[in-house]
Amino acid sequence: MIIESFSAKDTYEIGYDLGSKATKGQVYCINGDLGVGKTVFTQGFAKGLGVDEHVNSPTFTIVQEYIARNNMPFYHFDVYRIGDVSEMEEIGYEEYFYGDGVCLIEWAELVDEILPNNRTTIQIQKNLDKGYDYREINII
Repeated sequence: MIIESFSAKDTYEIGYDLGSKATKGQVYCINGDLGVGKTVFTQGFAKGLGVDEHVNSPTFTIVQEYIARNNMPFYHFDVYRIGDVSEMEEIGYEEYFYGDGVCLIEWAELVDEILPNNRTTIQIQKNLDKGYDYREINII
């Protein structure tokens, strides 16, 4: 499914809508270049899940844990700085990916070999021909 976004607000709302439908055990993988709105999408997603805290990318900590609706855990990964997949093993990624929470992984293509087969992939791309704030969000 391809959804067009014409502003950061649109991107946030698309994330919110997807997050409001997420359930325990789901894994979401977000890919896209720097500055396409992965974090804005994630902030909307988290709010849709019922997370009240402000969400920022955990670039240096790799994963940040939040509590969503019904005490469901939300695990937000940013694997941009991962040098090797073994770093994911050190933080116990399997407990997150195959646990009772919802995982959202920014820059997921960098750890593709350890991602579960059952996942939702979100690709965000700019198209400057359609405007500076235009984004094409492909949900697979």
